[in-house]
Amino acid sequence: MKLIFERGAEGRGLSLLPENDVPAYEIQSPKRAAAPRLPQVSETELSRHYTELEKQCFGVNDGFYPLGSCTMKYNPKVDEDAAALKGFTGIHPLQPEDTVQGCREVTDTLERYLCEITGMDAITLQPAAGAHGEFTGLLTIKAYHHAKNDPGRTKIIVPDSAHGTNPASAAMAGFQVVSIDSDENGCVDLDALRAAVGEDTAGLMLTNPNTVGLFDPNIAEITGIVHQAGGLCYYDGANLNAIAGVARPGDMGFDVVHLNLHKSFAAPHGGGGPGAGPVGCKEFLKEYLPKHMKAFYGNFLVAVKSLTYLLMLGREGVPEIGKNAVLNANYMKKKLSAAYDMAYDHTCMHEFVMTLSKLKKETGVSALDVAKGMIDHGIHPPTMYFPLIVDEALMIEPTETEPREVLDHACEVLLELAKKAETDPEYLHGAPHDRPIGRPDEVAAARKPVLRYSFGEK
Repeated sequence: MKLIFERGAEGRGLSLLPENDVPAYEIQSPKRAAAPRLPQVSETELSRHYTELEKQCFGVNDGFYPLGSCTMKYNPKVDEDAAALKGFTGIHPLQPEDTVQGCREVTDTLERYLCEITGMDAITLQPAAGAHGEFTGLLTIKAYHHAKNDPGRTKIIVPDSAHGTNPASAAMAGFQVVSIDSDENGCVDLDALRAAVGEDTAGLMLTNPNTVGLFDPNIAEITGIVHQAGGLCYYDGANLNAIAGVARPGDMGFDVVHLNLHKSFAAPHGGGGPGAGPVGCKEFLKEYLPKHMKAFYGNFLVAVKSLTYLLMLGREGVPEIGKNAVLNANYMKKKLSAAYDMAYDHTCMHEFVMTLSKLKKETGVSALDVAKGMIDHGIHPPTMYFPLIVDEALMIEPTETEPREVLDHACEVLLELAKKAETDPEYLHGAPHDRPIGRPDEVAAARKPVLRYSFGEK
């Protein structure tokens, strides 16, 4: 399709903005040397351009989106309606507090609910996303150790199966990252953990269920080992979907937790945001939480969506999130075990990881080929080649919002692709075949990206 710059002609335009009702003010500096070369299109051309773009995109409203560890579930539209109410959108963070008591009730109520769900004593809604929440939680741990006159605690322990943001956030916070291996069951190696902790241990970052979709049965022992060494335990809430309302990080021994409202509690995830990554902590860490750091009260409208979602579910409905997510994942895992090897063949939680290493050796068809083949069947590919500890990995998370018919169809597609790998591997090497974009050169796209329109310039 044509780019927006390739549409229209000089002199065309449209009026979408209302008339200016305040005195005009011309900025003197900084100022462009030349006017920006904006597209000159009519309203019809603009509408058709974005409609065509929409038709070429795939989202959770179009079909199954089993993107492991990212929880691309359907989000109730009533949450969007609540966040669009004028009483929430027409406010300003510098208004007198007595004029925004309804909004404060939203944040106070959400904080109270999230404390109950996580087993924490205090919550800040300030962080704007998951990684921002990680950074905030780590700085909270750092402030605690410094306040205890123990600045020698400079190391954060991170399992080798962790999300990539964990070691990155720890490094940004000024810690030294210590990676420990997983055991043969895909969980934390207790001996490796015992060998890693010491007087320089600031804390442990852990996701539970972990990145291979398993609930670590030794979680109480893990947090106990870290606490005995004087460190704190940080819970990455990326996989909270599996246990919300059923098990609480605070009861497992975690001291700090970050949540992804844009994953677990209905705010749309993907497309660049907006996100929200609240951080909760136990009472002894409360004083080290930040005050104002991101738009005063965080991404407030995301909080509105999440509170609406929780109010709809109620105390009885929240546990159904995890229970249905776990049921759906194990259902698919069992059906696919007939043709695919599982990285860890135990009862999983909300997601599971397949290893296509054997399939690739026998047929030449890789995890990437199978993922691309799914696109031809109207299914978004799962996470590929992650976690790094699994060779030729495909991570599938069906989420709790998909019915059995969708799961059955997805399994049929994957089983069909496994047969295709044996009978016609070249077909999968070229997939997808009937989509707006075929198989791109991903290496060239990553190394030589084209990020701006050239206007015909060389």
